[in-house]
Amino acid sequence: MSKPVLNVDDLSPEERLELIEQLWESLRELPGAVPLTEAQLEELDRRLDELEREGPEGIPWEKVLEQIRMRAQ
Repeated sequence: MSKPVLNVDDLSPEERLELIEQLWESLRELPGAVPLTEAQLEELDRRLDELEREGPEGIPWEKVLEQIRMRAQ
């Protein structure tokens, strides 16, 4: 039995976004299936080194909320 053909042009923008999300989630289950470029690997290494050196950083929720409210004005 053959699978039905999906014509992306027949999908609404919302349906296309849903399809992208489903495809992305299916790739997440196989992390090794998505190859990284050398530049991406170098950036990940740099960030891990920085995290080990400086520890995790974050912004308190109150500060995040303040920044969002300032942008909305």
